[in-house]
Parts: sequence; C-alpha cells; structure tokens
Amino acid sequence: MTSNGQFPSPFEVPTPEGCEGWEALYPYYYLFSPERREFEEGKFWFQDGMHHPEPLYPFDTITCESWWVALGEYNSRVFIMPPALGIDQRVLNGYLYISANALTDNELIGQRVAHFMERAGYYFQNWDSLYERWKQKAEGVIADLKALQVPDLPEMEDLATVHAGRGLTSAYDLLEAYNRVIENMHKMWHLHFEFLNLGYAAYLTFYGFCKQAFPDIPDQSIAKMVSGIDVILFRPDDELKRLAREAMRLGVDTVFDETVEPDAVIARMQATPAGQAWLAELEASKDPWFNFSTGTGFYHLHRSWIDDLSVPCVGIRTYIDKLRQGAELDRPLEAVRRERDRLAAQYAALLPTDEDRQALEQQLGLARTVFPYVENHNFYVEHWHHTLFWNKVREFGRLFVRHGFFAETDDIFYLHRFEVSAALYDLIASWGVGTPARGPRYWPERVAQRKVLFERLKQWSPPPGLGEPPEVVTEPFTIMLWGITTDSIQNWLHPKQTGENGAGLSGFPGSPGVAEGPARVITSVEQLADIQDGEILVCPITTPSWAPVFPRIRATVTDIGGMMSHAAIVCREYGLPAVVGTGFGTKTVKTGQRLRVDGNAGTVAILN
Repeated sequence: MTSNGQFPSPFEVPTPEGCEGWEALYPYYYLFSPERREFEEGKFWFQDGMHHPEPLYPFDTITCESWWVALGEYNSRVFIMPPALGIDQRVLNGYLYISANALTDNELIGQRVAHFMERAGYYFQNWDSLYERWKQKAEGVIADLKALQVPDLPEMEDLATVHAGRGLTSAYDLLEAYNRVIENMHKMWHLHFEFLNLGYAAYLTFYGFCKQAFPDIPDQSIAKMVSGIDVILFRPDDELKRLAREAMRLGVDTVFDETVEPDAVIARMQATPAGQAWLAELEASKDPWFNFSTGTGFYHLHRSWIDDLSVPCVGIRTYIDKLRQGAELDRPLEAVRRERDRLAAQYAALLPTDEDRQALEQQLGLARTVFPYVENHNFYVEHWHHTLFWNKVREFGRLFVRHGFFAETDDIFYLHRFEVSAALYDLIASWGVGTPARGPRYWPERVAQRKVLFERLKQWSPPPGLGEPPEVVTEPFTIMLWGITTDSIQNWLHPKQTGENGAGLSGFPGSPGVAEGPARVITSVEQLADIQDGEILVCPITTPSWAPVFPRIRATVTDIGGMMSHAAIVCREYGLPAVVGTGFGTKTVKTGQRLRVDGNAGTVAILN
C-alpha cells in the first residue's frame, strides 16, 4: 500500500532488488504495459493467492493462462452470463494479479438474460446426462495424455521407417508430441469451465432467493442447506482410512509406529507376507486416487501423493492412531444431512404461500444437483490431470538433459512454453543437419540465472491489491470463491482488529460453530506432520490433499477464500468452525497462541 492508504498503481510498484529483467520470463501480453496503461490503471487488481500464492514459473503459466481463456469464453461467449464477463490476468514481479470484468449496464444485462436462460437452462434441465458425458470426456483427455509418447532422437531412424514408406521422422514425432501435450492442457481447461460457472450460478441464484425471502438469514445457513453431499474429492482421503484399517487387519500397523518415511515403510512391508499384502492394497488405491497434488495443482513443484508418499504415510499413521483410540473416522455425513434438512424445513415454514415454498424447493434442489461438480471437477482437472501433465513435461525435460540443454529435468519449467517450442526446434534442426545446437551453450547459464531470480522473487511480499478499488464489489464469483468483498478490500487498506484488547482477526464466517485451542500456523505442506490433536489450523489456504488433518483439528482459519472456498466447504462437511479470508492470519498469529474461532460471526480472538 502507498503511504496515503491506497493501493499502488501497477506502474508504480518497484522491481525488487536483484530482480531486474523478470519481465523476460513471461509472454508479452501477460505484463502491465504502457500501451494499455490508462485501461489497466482504471481497474482494480487483486493478487490471486488462492490458486497462485507463489511466483509463477515460466512454464507453469500454462495453467492460469488456460483458465484465463476458458473461464472468460464460457461467461461471455457460450452461456452469456448476465452480470459478468471474464477475469483478466497480469503478472507483476512474478505474481499473478486478476481483475473481474463485471457488467454494470442494466440494459445490457437485461438483454443477456434471455440468452443465459435458454443456454444455461438446457444444461440445468439435462444436468445428469450431460455431467455423465463430461466425466467420459474428462477421462478421455486424461487417457490421451497418458498414451502420449515422448520419443528420443536416434542416431539413425529405424529401418522400419524406410520399409514402411512412413515419410515422417522422430523429430516430427517429437514436435507433434509437444504440441499435443500443450493442446491437451487447453482442452481439459475448456472442459473444466463447461460446468463450473453454471454450478456457481445455480448456488448464487439460490443464495439470492434466500437473501430476498429471509433478509436476516446467515450465509452459513444457506451453505449448510446444500451440504452433506458425498463428492469424489473426499475419496483419496477415504482410501487412506481404508489403508489404515487394512494395516490393522493384517497386523502391520506397527510399521507406522517405527517410521512414516515412505521408502522405509515400503522396505519393512516387503519383508513379510502380511506387509506384501498391504502393499498390494496400496497399489490398488494409487491409481487414480493418489494423483492428488499437495498444493493447488497449478505449480509443477507441488508433487502429488503418487510421486511422494510422505503425506499419505503421515495420514495413514494418524488414522491408525484414531482407530486404536476407538474413534470414528468417517465424516459425520448423516448428522450434516439431518441439520441441512432441518434448516430447509425451518425456512420453508416461514414462507407465506405454497408457491413460495415450491420455488424454494426447486432452487434448493438445483443447487444440490449441481454442487457435486463444484468439488468433483477439482480432482479430475487440478489433481489427476495436472499430476500426469507435469510428469509428461518432465519427460521432455529428461530429453533436454540427455542432449545437454539442461543440467536437471525440472530446469524445463524455467522456460515458458514458447521458449520450449523454440528449444525443441533448435534440437531437431541440430539432429537433422548434424551440427551443434545452440541450446547447450545458451540455456544452462540462463536457467541458472533464473533460479537465482526466483529465490529473490519469493522473498517479495506482493501488495494484495493494485489500482482503484471499486466502491462496491458485485461480481459474484469474486465474492463467493476468492472472498473479495467491499469490506475485505477496506480491511486490506485499514486492517480491523477484533477480540479482547483488539487482538484478533475478522473474515468470512465459512463454517458455523465456536472452538478454542492452540494455533498451528502452516505455510507449506512439509509442516502438516507437525499438527497435533486439538490444534487450530491457521494457513494461507487449504488444499484437498490436506484432508487427513481435519479429523485432528478443532477449527480452521485461512488468509484467503470465501463461502465456496475449499476450506469453508470441507469444514462444513466435518462440522468444524472456520473463518476464511482473514487476509492476515498467518502474519498475525503465532504457533502456540490460544485462539477462539467464532465461525458464526467470522472472528478470531487471540487469547494470550
């Protein structure tokens, strides 16, 4: 923030020391630019810490660039969302900033309504059959990615190439494979948004109906009426519970008392027939359920469970401990469903006419029908697909290492995808004509410089907002997913203190209930093993693969997120209080401090 309490212009933010030239890491259109200065300074931008909390590695921009295009297209060109167009993106000092393009012209919004009703209505009326088709399409994209072969360049083409009269070479196959991998990512993200915006729209329509019919209804009550729905995003965690039960049934649970280091666990299990039987159960769980990123899935560096079993091993030991204590591992699904049905009946009884009650039933029914997709797509796309995608790109990285372009496989992620395309052409041209490529003398030095640059960018604290904040935030997805509201923006500019002696935080009441306990501040997945029973999790965001920690904690506090963020949804399913979107939780709270989390009011008090 500037000294006058306003957000800085993106053109006034200085480059961190030692980070000069960072702009060269990204495509030209991704930068704030003098050609668009008037337009860009006239908008409000916020840092997307929910999906992209770290600097964007050049290659990793493909994930956010894919959603940049697909989200916008479905809002503005396919379903004609009445109040919203797309969400714009820019990179500043390596961090992603986004800006929602909301429509404010009531006449134009009115003209779009009929188109939206016709197009979205078709999907809502045929949701189940279209969704089944979507799952087949998504699994087809994943199967295509798995099947892609990344060939090497042989000293001589196989004689079969000649005898078959093929007319194509390994170099052509290599270029085709790279292009197919890139296209595959774009294709999956188009599928991602085929349903997602409609899922949010149905919930927001139900939300708006409730707010109009019951002006004093808490946001959590609306959300709780749509909870209690089993979604596959919980399945990986359920597999850990199953594996814990199997370890106890087979009598090998003591292995996890000795170690949770993955290689050591596997070695001990291989030493006995019972352990080998357990390893067979592990293999049965891994595909697809361990294609589960330890982060958001948007970065190559957050490895998935299938690549690194550290998180699953810690989770299995946790569940073994719970089982020995006689604890119930399953989520309180029936209790959540009883409460949602009680709330729905309670509010329906307040409506004056049968027509009103029927309208509530229809709106609630649609919201419950579409809600599973809002969570399920996350497993198919950001976890299962992205795990395979990052590992497929690593196959190209290994190819470049073999040919001297890089020192390490993951060096490829320090090039954006257009640079990789150029490097591939450098490689095949060299192979084709038999002269040295430039790449081995060009890229190693540049990659080394970029590694130093990224370490410096990680030390920079990006301002939460840039430009002129709107008087009122109205764009619905910005509010529900990111938790960006008029109040939260003002809180960034002028942080409010709550609680006794002003020691505390305020945010969204993500999940109801009140809990007290010692804080555990977690800023990386490596720290999850430190969480003790009865602590309150304080983190920037939660990710789905953190599910094993929820049975151990009393409440959750996040820096980022709104009512439909993952932390809010999961805590409602587990019956845990949550305050999300506090902005400064991880910077304000220290591990060990005693907190009182009020998920009804959206406040966090620091008691000592």
